[in-house]
Amino acid sequence: MDRRQQKTRAAIFAAFSTLLAEKNYSKITVQEIIDTANVGRTTFYAHFETKDELLKALCENLFSHIISSALDCTHTHGLYSEKSAPQSVFCHLLQHLQEDEHNILELLSCESSEIFLRYFKDSLNELIQNQFVNQNRKNNIEIPQDFLVNHISSSFVEMVLWWAKGQKKQSPEQLDQYFRAVIEPIL
Repeated sequence: MDRRQQKTRAAIFAAFSTLLAEKNYSKITVQEIIDTANVGRTTFYAHFETKDELLKALCENLFSHIISSALDCTHTHGLYSEKSAPQSVFCHLLQHLQEDEHNILELLSCESSEIFLRYFKDSLNELIQNQFVNQNRKNNIEIPQDFLVNHISSSFVEMVLWWAKGQKKQSPEQLDQYFRAVIEPIL
């Protein structure tokens, strides 16, 4: 994708995110997205066939960025330019959510939040499966893996919502400590 296409795509994502923060997904029209992004209808449809496809691409873009950043403990953008990344992938993920460069916390608690929560949880499922259940599981081995992954990712999503609604009073390090204290005995 060339630079012009990337800028157009970013403008569409930004416009869509802005609209999602203001109103329910089902009430947003493609015309509103086009107007807010200041792109033509043909340009929009050259990038996305439907509004649903745009939503899926936005979620994949947001959550894959934040999950891959959390997994990459060597990266130095933003948070870790002057210090090393935390050892816990959950703490790292929470720090990216606290940084909230893509307004993810707002999207997770907006009127259309159920859509974003589903995509966020799906992204977490893969992370939890690979990082914890496949590698560190010592307890409760009779519990099906998919049940365990679902339980842990659901718990993490609920914790993030609790944190966001509470104005992020706890530090990512504190939340990580709470979360690991709850999930480690399960694993």
